[in-house]
Amino acid sequence: MIDIKTQVQGINPNVKARNIKEFTSANGNIYETINVLAKRANQLTNDIKEELVDKLEEFASHSDTIEEVHENKEQIEISKFYEKLPNPSIIATEEYLDGKIEFHYKNQQPDSE
Repeated sequence: MIDIKTQVQGINPNVKARNIKEFTSANGNIYETINVLAKRANQLTNDIKEELVDKLEEFASHSDTIEEVHENKEQIEISKFYEKLPNPSIIATEEYLDGKIEFHYKNQQPDSE
């Protein structure tokens, strides 16, 4: 799994208008493209969530008392980083437009070149 920090470098976290023709150039169908983007965004969401949980697990206290909550600066910085990440849909869109997403139908073999 690629680290999310390196994956999102250079991606603008803001939404911007897109030319629909860019999305239909690969397969000619905007609905298939949207489906591919949605599935990739779901994969990214799960990857980001797993990565965040793994990093925050280091800071978890396993005591049964709720008397004192410790705030850790590293934990706060990690949380702020993940809050500032671009939306997974934006990341998936950028990957698609850069040609980094490959897809095929389940009942169809990928084209061999």
